[in-house]
Order: sequence, then structure tokens, then C-alpha cells
Amino acid sequence: MNSTLVLLHACCAPCSVQCVETLRAEGFEPSAFFYNPNIHPYSEYANRLSALERLRAVLKLNLITSGGYGLREFLTATDAERDFPARCTACYAIRLGETARFAAENGFEYFSTTLLISPYQNHALIAELAEELASRSGVKFLYRDFRKLFRSGQIQARELGLYTQKYCGCIFSEEERYKK
Repeated sequence: MNSTLVLLHACCAPCSVQCVETLRAEGFEPSAFFYNPNIHPYSEYANRLSALERLRAVLKLNLITSGGYGLREFLTATDAERDFPARCTACYAIRLGETARFAAENGFEYFSTTLLISPYQNHALIAELAEELASRSGVKFLYRDFRKLFRSGQIQARELGLYTQKYCGCIFSEEERYKK
């Protein structure tokens, strides 16, 4: 059986586990795409990438990295003076835009994101932005509401000994985490 290729933007290993397994069960073959200039500090970025590399070995998953550590790009695009929802919109657009671009240039039929597993992310906004990017890139956006799998993915990641983070990744969410 031939699987349909999907480029799956991967924010981290815990969010990727259940997304990959679910898509495979549906007949897709995801390639994880790690493009996350929002993740800060550098040690957090390195921990998440390392965990995805370990997951790649466990799931025999194709892992593609792009862009490297992008502190300046992220801060310029999100503008520290913007409020919470506007920063998130810019962040989604940066990451999904690069995913759609890469998918189009490399022959993927679909693109999606592991952000769709998180109950903390704005699914409606992600889907809206991704559909716009899909129409511009010529690559279909594959929407799935993976949120019911969030907890089981976190548990599975811990069982595999994968690094699990405590915030979305951006410096602003880290600040909010410590303010609480």
C-alpha cells in the first residue's frame, strides 16, 4: 500500500507522537518538519530538537530541520510590543508559511501541524491561516483535531523518556509561565 506524503510541522516530540501514529493509521506517511524560530532560549530549542531526533529513531520517522535557531527572525516578525493574540498569529504564520513553502518545493501533497494536538493553541486561527497558505502554495492543508490525544501523547513521550517542555516555546510564554 502506498502512503500519501504529508509534511507535518513538528513543534516538539510529545506533540508529535500521537499525530504521527494517527496519520499513519489513516494511510498518510508524515515527515516531521522542525521549523520553530519561536523557541527560546537556545537550550530549549536544542532540547526539543534532540527529543525529536530520538523520536525519529523510535518511530522510523523522516525528520527535516529548517532555519536553525531564529531568535532575531522571530522577534522581528512578532514585535514584542504586540499583544498576546497578535503575537501568536504572527508566530503561526511564520511557522506554517515555511511549512507550506517547503511542502510545495519538495513535492508533498499535504501539510499539517502538531500544534493541532494542543488544547492551548487556537485551532480556528491555525486552520484559517493554513487554508490561506494552502491556496497560495498549491499544497493542501490537512486539518485534524488531535486534541483528544494530547494527554496520551504526553504520557507516551514520558514513557519513551523524551523531553517534555513546560511552555509553548516563545520567550513571551516563558515570561507568562514564571509570572503565574
